Amino acid sequence: MSDKLVIRDLAARCIIGIFPEERGQKQDVLLTIALHADLRAAGRSDRLEDSLDYKAVKQKVLALVEKSQFQLLEALAEAVAGVCLESPRVERVTVTLQKPGALRFARCAEIEITRERMA
Repeated sequence: MSDKLVIRDLAARCIIGIFPEERGQKQDVLLTIALHADLRAAGRSDRLEDSLDYKAVKQKVLALVEKSQFQLLEALAEAVAGVCLESPRVERVTVTLQKPGALRFARCAEIEITRERMA
């Protein structure tokens, strides 16, 4: 059994897209990251050392996203999942990535992936 800690609607800007007009300037993306980890020890101890430092995870994700220049949302989501799984407490991560304004007449294009730590 694992618990879930969610970072919802994290806003960032990056180069993302396959068309030349998308490659010239950074675009907005929104990320929701669900981190699955065993948080029982933290619940009992009330100590950060026993928990998942979501601020540190957020900082690593933002550093990655803001310097990235992927063409596909899939590739960016995969990279974000990889950064999250670097945290030793994270067993599984679900990354939902939105690109507002990617499609005419739609609020956003969105991708969701789930990755697990390899044993």
